[in-house]
Amino acid sequence: MATQTPKTPSAPVSSKAPFSPESLQFLNKLAQNNSRDWFKDHQDEYENNVRSPALRFIEQMQPGILAISSKLTAVPKKVGGSLMRPQRDSRFSKDKTPYKTNVGIQFRHFQGKDVHAPGLYVHIAPEGCFIAAGIWHPESKALNAIRMCIDENPNAYQKALQTLQNQGFIMDGDSLSRPPKGFDKTHPLLTELKRKDFIAVKNIDFEELCKPGAISFCAEQFQHCAPLMAYLCFALELDF
Repeated sequence: MATQTPKTPSAPVSSKAPFSPESLQFLNKLAQNNSRDWFKDHQDEYENNVRSPALRFIEQMQPGILAISSKLTAVPKKVGGSLMRPQRDSRFSKDKTPYKTNVGIQFRHFQGKDVHAPGLYVHIAPEGCFIAAGIWHPESKALNAIRMCIDENPNAYQKALQTLQNQGFIMDGDSLSRPPKGFDKTHPLLTELKRKDFIAVKNIDFEELCKPGAISFCAEQFQHCAPLMAYLCFALELDF
């Protein structure tokens, strides 16, 4: 397969910083007061310092995301868009606190219906922020398709990994302890084939998101992820 050549966004981006120190301050306070009553009493603070800035960030990122691929989505909606909901799903967790203490923003492939689709991601939390790209917890059929593609088309995958490594990204996520079924333990790309997640991650300082150039910074980081995204979509027979 051909390696994706990153494009340069042609649309102007806002010079206003999308986030402020108050965004992180709210998440810190939420971590100390994680209850429905407290959140309800501080709803306006959440709207002003977290949700509205996040939606503004998504809107400002649209040109940069579409410059990578017109098949990716940047939807600035309170519900059902690129901003992940603040409520936790605690049904199967011992931790019953109702709210996430982070902001998750995902620019998914339009053919994906949930967080398990290939996409670009921004994570904001008091304990650390990062930019990521790839696919998290793909179901077994998709996972096998990616592994088969790596086995049959290793060069483009390795080039994508090299591009990411050169820009400070690392591959992260869960992996098998043994070779996956059908692959030899001496396979030269065994480490990659054992992955259960294909996620490239780069830690960033929250201050980067509070600068006027935040949108350009994030768009540039995502451009480095384009070859990996193109490869995963190729493996899954998705348009890119």
